Amino acid sequence: MSTLRRGVDRLVVVGASLTAARAVEEARSLGFEGDIVVIGEEAQAFYDRPPLSKDVLVGTVPPVPTPLLDAIDALDLDVRTSVRAIGLDPRNRVVRTSAGDVPFDAAILATGSTPRSLDVLDGVDGVLSLRSFEDAQALRERLEPGARLVVVGAGFIGGEVAASGRARGADVTLVELAALPLEQAVGSLVAERLAVLHRQYDVELRTRVTVVGTEGQGRLEKLRLSDGSVIDADVVVVGVGVDPATGWLRGSGIAVSDGVTCSPYLESTVPGVYAAGDVARWVNPWNGRSSRHEHWTAAGEQAVVAVRNALTEERQPCSIVPYFWSEWYGHKIQMLGEPADQVELTVAGGAADPFLAQYRFDGQLVGGFALDQTGLLMRRRRAISVRASWESVLR
Repeated sequence: MSTLRRGVDRLVVVGASLTAARAVEEARSLGFEGDIVVIGEEAQAFYDRPPLSKDVLVGTVPPVPTPLLDAIDALDLDVRTSVRAIGLDPRNRVVRTSAGDVPFDAAILATGSTPRSLDVLDGVDGVLSLRSFEDAQALRERLEPGARLVVVGAGFIGGEVAASGRARGADVTLVELAALPLEQAVGSLVAERLAVLHRQYDVELRTRVTVVGTEGQGRLEKLRLSDGSVIDADVVVVGVGVDPATGWLRGSGIAVSDGVTCSPYLESTVPGVYAAGDVARWVNPWNGRSSRHEHWTAAGEQAVVAVRNALTEERQPCSIVPYFWSEWYGHKIQMLGEPADQVELTVAGGAADPFLAQYRFDGQLVGGFALDQTGLLMRRRRAISVRASWESVLR
């Protein structure tokens, strides 16, 4: 059983999404009986975001947020919603918020990230991002059959929104600056198959271009692209990546470099202040690289490690094998580990048929990607987690 730290009687969690939910659950499971204060900028706390781009848009679930905590009353939390964190004072050990100062003994920074925008589309009616439940509701109202939906950015969220748009009967165009969708995340060989998948479901894929302007008489009607072409558009979703939400930490003494700079234990440069989720940048022992992980499973794993290190005497580094999954057009895509230049398709049919890709680096199995091949990928989980030799995998 873990030994709780003396002198830590008040835990403050800044952020009220998945990372925060897993953090408060873990704190109570450790036997922590002190105060737990959760500060959330949105009006609703502890709801699941992955359904926003899938089930909520398509309408397969009731139009209400999916809760992350079933027995929230039993956790005895002080949850402060619609409150914005505006600063952190390490000397006086307080988080400064729009509703006043909140003292802490230990803190978990779980503010997540904010969607990037395109300057040329700022303030244009009909241009949306997808981050909150309210964003999903606003987009769903516009996705009527025949609506001309343009998704700028063919990443994970872009692919999900495109698939949901087609399910709603919208005409969908994907605009991507890179040569292929998800090319950097999965490599060109797999990305080529994902491009075929989009086109198979009648999504127009425009690559190597970006948006440079809009046209319309009183409303959005067309987008001008960097190659000189013009495409029709009733609604635009911008999914060109996110930035870690760290602006509120200026002047706090917490080092920030594309995220909160953390030790392998997820502790920031201010003792007793930890970070987890999209906002945390740390050296991952699994591959020895400094990185941020913007995926659901990593946020939950980091939250558990951060809270244990903040509240107990038994500290441990945070080692994570990256994993993400998504659903496009009724197909399940999964990535475990990381991509590499050496790729082998172990199951290959037609370009959009189920397949498994395995990634090799320096003679080791470092990752796998599956399209509708969950079983095959999960059987490689152990080998990828220990970066097993390729020869042992073949045997």
